[in-house]
Amino acid sequence: MSQLIHVPENGSLVPKQSKSNFPTLSSWINELFDRDLNQMWSTSNEAQAFIPQVNIKETADAYTVEMAAPGLKKSDFEIDIEHQVLSISANQEKKKEEDNEKYTRKEFAYTSFKRSFNLPETIAEDKIKAQYSEGILSIVLPKKDEAKQQPPRRIKIS
Repeated sequence: MSQLIHVPENGSLVPKQSKSNFPTLSSWINELFDRDLNQMWSTSNEAQAFIPQVNIKETADAYTVEMAAPGLKKSDFEIDIEHQVLSISANQEKKKEEDNEKYTRKEFAYTSFKRSFNLPETIAEDKIKAQYSEGILSIVLPKKDEAKQQPPRRIKIS
């Protein structure tokens, strides 16, 4: 069963803003979409999702993966290769304590992520090196000798 509704002369289904201080449905919806969703659902700025950005470069000799992960220590990272999949993960626990005359408050924040990348068969897995400096994790994935780009060879005509 359908219901008929009355459409005002201005053609809008949203009522005009009344002079009262009560928000209208449309103003509430606008406010909902204008707000930052992380701010709306989290109780702390530290509770936001962390997915580090990655750059992957290829040269003639290697691939280099650079991951921006500031604020972490190199001991927070785990780098694994299994079945030609490079997995980079990190876990970090932050503790914040406040003492007050009436109570002690402890807040825990965890930062964790895992990124995985399919590797070509041309990677020399036994020669992979990683370093972490100034918030950037760099992983150098050398190519096998047979996969390295060879310089052009000139052939003499006899």
